[in-house]
Amino acid sequence: MTHQTDIPRKSIYRLSIYQRCLERLKDNGLETVSSSALAKAAGVKPTQLRKDLAYFGQFGTRGLGYNVDALNEVITGVLGTNSLQPVILVGVGNLGAALSRYNGFGKEGFEISAAFESDAERREKVTAGVPVLPAETMADYIREHRVKMAILAVPVEAAQAVANQLVAAGVQAILNFSPTVLNVPERVIVNSVDLALELEHLSYFVK
Repeated sequence: MTHQTDIPRKSIYRLSIYQRCLERLKDNGLETVSSSALAKAAGVKPTQLRKDLAYFGQFGTRGLGYNVDALNEVITGVLGTNSLQPVILVGVGNLGAALSRYNGFGKEGFEISAAFESDAERREKVTAGVPVLPAETMADYIREHRVKMAILAVPVEAAQAVANQLVAAGVQAILNFSPTVLNVPERVIVNSVDLALELEHLSYFVK
């Protein structure tokens, strides 16, 4: 198996897509799938699928394809979603509050265990699906519960300072919804979701 740091991030991203496709195949009662069929369902070429999977071992049988259950189990283990991973949410404004109530995370192996907000009035008013705690308790919570992942949904002017606190407390991966580039150590992974940027990208294709 290739060392974890040598695997392209895009390959890791595609693993999640493959896993969702395999889940749908399981739901439809299929036991095996060919590389071409799985690749088509995932929207990639068969050569790309085989290359991505080769980072993690040898799978499939020539002429028979992949065992759906076995491959799904392997990918789930690689992604670390075979048990619920605790995730914290920072910021419960309009977007953060909506994320706190989203039920889909659990199905993918993630659990927002707590949210943190610096505005006391907002903590009182927001109806979240998880406990909303004072921001000053965040670092202790992260260390006590060994949280490694965080969702950042704070105003842009506060994003870097909050990211610094997360990293100092031990967070290793951040899903960033603040429209800014975060400066973090190389050991910390940041995936940024800029909704306006995504709409701008889509608008190019709208005629």
